Amino acid sequence: MALDYRKCAQEIVDHIGGRENVAQAAHCATRLRLVIKDNSKVDKEYLDNIEGVKGMFESNGQLQLIIGTGTVNKVYDEFLDITGMTAATKDDVKAAAAEKQPMWKKLLKPIGDVFVPILPAIVASGLMMGLVEALGKAMPGFAGTDWYAFLDMVANAAFVFLPGIVAISAARVFGGNIFLGAVIGLLMIHPNLINAWSVGSYEGAIPTWNIFIFPVKQVGYQGHVIPVMLAVFLMCQIEKWLHKHVPEMLDLFITPLTTVLVTSYITFTIIGPVFSTLETWVLAGAKLLVRNPIGACVMGAIYPWTVVMGLHHMYNVIEAGMLAESGLNTWMPIASAANFAQFGACLAVGLKAANMKTKSVAIPSSMSAALGITEPAIFGVNMRFFKPFIAGMVGGAVGSIFGAITGLGATAYGVTGIPGYLTINNPLVYTILLAISGGIAFVLTNIIWKEEDAGTKAAAASAPAPAAKEAGAPDAWALETEAGVVKAPVNGKIIPAKDIPDPVFAQETMGPSVGIEPSEGIVYAPFDGTVMMVFPTNHAVGLKADNGMELLIHVGVDTVAMNGDGFAAFVKQDDKVKAGQKLLSFDRAKIKAADHPDTVIVALTNGAEYKDVKRAA
Repeated sequence: MALDYRKCAQEIVDHIGGRENVAQAAHCATRLRLVIKDNSKVDKEYLDNIEGVKGMFESNGQLQLIIGTGTVNKVYDEFLDITGMTAATKDDVKAAAAEKQPMWKKLLKPIGDVFVPILPAIVASGLMMGLVEALGKAMPGFAGTDWYAFLDMVANAAFVFLPGIVAISAARVFGGNIFLGAVIGLLMIHPNLINAWSVGSYEGAIPTWNIFIFPVKQVGYQGHVIPVMLAVFLMCQIEKWLHKHVPEMLDLFITPLTTVLVTSYITFTIIGPVFSTLETWVLAGAKLLVRNPIGACVMGAIYPWTVVMGLHHMYNVIEAGMLAESGLNTWMPIASAANFAQFGACLAVGLKAANMKTKSVAIPSSMSAALGITEPAIFGVNMRFFKPFIAGMVGGAVGSIFGAITGLGATAYGVTGIPGYLTINNPLVYTILLAISGGIAFVLTNIIWKEEDAGTKAAAASAPAPAAKEAGAPDAWALETEAGVVKAPVNGKIIPAKDIPDPVFAQETMGPSVGIEPSEGIVYAPFDGTVMMVFPTNHAVGLKADNGMELLIHVGVDTVAMNGDGFAAFVKQDDKVKAGQKLLSFDRAKIKAADHPDTVIVALTNGAEYKDVKRAA
């Protein structure tokens, strides 16, 4: 049954307190993101059971409704039409939500904003370091080769120059020139300075500069991130002030010169010495905490709460410091235990639930959590029913105790769950940790969670709806030539070829084309003609009109990989067909579950024979 986008949007508006209770609205690939003025006016139970809403959670001041790829944009369009609001970007929504957050969250938020963009570089380096080290151990002769030295250099580059990477990201977050930020970051690890990792073995007194009243130690800040972030924050404030006060004709020369000089001086005399010391103290406390079974237990239990509050990226500072100091990240096993426990709890819900909506959300979300991405499991399932979330906390706490006792650690950060095998120092013990964490959460969820915990309303909402009548062949046209018209073969929204999520069709390689975002799974004949061929997997059909036009109708992108699952044909090669006759059927839910776009492509394969081809979009 095709989702009624208008009805879904109207129900959302009616149960969030109406238009007057919404400050901003936007959407991403899967979620409708709303900033609500008064949360007490929101009927969360009803929202969670609206047809089309697969889950709901609150994060960073936003109410986020999980609707799904290819559907959320349509619901969003109807939402805007009903409320009379104008479209906003995700950044607009984030800014509006940020204003509602308490001060402590506002202060911690920049840490996540700085670290999230650089995680791909850190993760890539960490994984590669694990692979290179594993190869060196497995093949001792390889460890002495040039290839090993080269790969080792490539792998550790992100960690060697981490202050520079952090500085660039921080400059972007704080609104400064990213290249001036890069200068400040690289200055703090300049080769003229003694490498911070070599200070312990440095012979003799550490050299200093006497600049005005401050003695400045000639030591770099390798492995430090807090001093770098604060230095770049200061740099951005100085730069912004100068841009406002320096005459435009002098701005290009005076602003960058003054910004770098002033920031450098304050960094090396105040920010660096003070905050590197504080960071060292924080790091020492964190290491003591996670190596202590009691401390590890507490952190393993509360880690999911920091994910809920959006604060978990603050741990990156601690992890980076651990790696810089000893090369071993002992915080990672706690994060892995906590995340894998949420996987176990979510999987238990998915396997135990009879409600197909719950099952369809829980099982894919659990797989994501197993790979270290826990937000879908936490927000879409475990927090929603809460008892699975508590079971996950218990599993994470027990697994963290085991990790502390066994001394587990990793050679990178940003990687947990199953991908963590590439960075962990003891894979066998890590396997036991995951089994303990996920297993306890799985068993405990099965014991304490019952499906009626979701409420009788959810059960009623999940009752199967009566089958919808087919909409019938569409009247809209898709393509037109001097020979005649090609009607749209499926009901839905016609989009231009450039928006088709496949480069071959987007470039109209097969001929003049349009795409259709379908609202139901039936393909109709767009004209009177003959079936030239039906693909063996029933996902595409070729037609030739009585007037000579040749057409390819292709359902979805890369759906040939589904091997016909979810597709059926009502015609065969050489059959004569009439306009509006059913040709194919396809299961949109199965296509999406297989992670393929369900866009239907309509291509006029002999378009070169016509002088004038018009497209509906």
